[in-house]
Amino acid sequence: MNAQKGGDMGVPVRLPGEYQGRPGEVLARLHQLYPKLIDLSLGRLEILLAKLGNPERHLPPVIHVAGTNGKGSTCANLRAIAEAAGLQAHVMTSPHLVSITERFRLAGKLVDEDTLVEAFEEVERINDGAPITVFEVLTAAGFLLFSRIPADLVILEVGLGGRLDATNVVPKPVACAITTISVDHQAFLGETLDVIAGEKAGIIKPGVPVVVAPQAPEALESIRLRAEALGAPMWVLGRDVQVDREVEGLHYSDPQGTLDLPSPGLKGPHQGTNAALAIAALRVSGLDIPVSAYGGIARTDWPARLQRLHGALAERLPAGWELYLDGGHNPGAGEVLGAVMDGWSDRPVHVIAGVKQSKDVSGFLQPLIGRASSLQAVAEEEQHLATPVEELIAASGGVAIAGPTIIEALDRLAAQNSAPARVLICGSLYLAGVALAQDGWVPV
Repeated sequence: MNAQKGGDMGVPVRLPGEYQGRPGEVLARLHQLYPKLIDLSLGRLEILLAKLGNPERHLPPVIHVAGTNGKGSTCANLRAIAEAAGLQAHVMTSPHLVSITERFRLAGKLVDEDTLVEAFEEVERINDGAPITVFEVLTAAGFLLFSRIPADLVILEVGLGGRLDATNVVPKPVACAITTISVDHQAFLGETLDVIAGEKAGIIKPGVPVVVAPQAPEALESIRLRAEALGAPMWVLGRDVQVDREVEGLHYSDPQGTLDLPSPGLKGPHQGTNAALAIAALRVSGLDIPVSAYGGIARTDWPARLQRLHGALAERLPAGWELYLDGGHNPGAGEVLGAVMDGWSDRPVHVIAGVKQSKDVSGFLQPLIGRASSLQAVAEEEQHLATPVEELIAASGGVAIAGPTIIEALDRLAAQNSAPARVLICGSLYLAGVALAQDGWVPV
């Protein structure tokens, strides 16, 4: 993956927010060296990292996370547990929502702009004008910072795929985790689940334990074959790892024993799986994590994952209404949100949806149609590669009406003066970034 998630290979597109501020000025210059958004390969980055002294070989223990849905939530749970254990964790995730600094945590704290600019400029100087992509620059800068600042753990999220993703230059993590896989990014990863899963499984390394979320049979078989070929021990949720929701929280078990834990801090029935995957990854990693630290999942926080908003956007709704935001954007995410809506049967749910171009819009919307009391299609001016509103309406089978913006959609709902309801803004992490900015959210 190069630059942020999404985009068409070979098409130079200015990403929203990517080139703002001092860090963005450096990235804008570097983007001109190789203006493809996605060009899966490792060669350019390997050459650059060698010039930088191979910082990827001098990192604290790494847990590498791939998959389609739930990568960010799994990384957030890993960080919460590590911090509960008193460990300091570096974290690299993507994409960012409001500020590029969100992508990097150094020993638990968001990187500041000055530190990030210095790292970008060092990478730029050492690269010396060679072809390099924005995501490769981001990855190189992250490894450079992670190699120089002491920490106990690196939590590393794959950008796109796995086998040829820039993060996959890390030679030997202590554990790998693969979240639920669904059909997405077919132009780059393949058309079928087994092929896509094979690409995601490319992060598995010889002898390195891997934990795997529940998968479709063909996806699991691709992962199993890769793990078996490399002698990588594999735990699969639902087979080797069990997690059950209890009234008081979660009951977790694996070959090492059982844990009774509080409910995850992240909301939604699917978050039990993401929490369990993080727990399993840490338990197979060999890191010294006290049992009590796994309760850190209760304090996990991750924006745009069924995040309740309380700022300027929420204030546009009548008293007693609730506003939620989720960045899910593919059919698998639509199914998850549909299950969430089933649990919200105590009041009407109104959906405001905006989806990125190239996504399966109909596949995402279908689980929401019929569950939603109303569906409004939106496309914000600042939303990267937003699907036009008229196309969203067509993909909904004519069920949706035009928002056509978040604020207009919220104001329309507020004007109905009806009983308290829930509103869900969803369909794109890029839309989520716009919504968070409008709501006044600040990353911490």
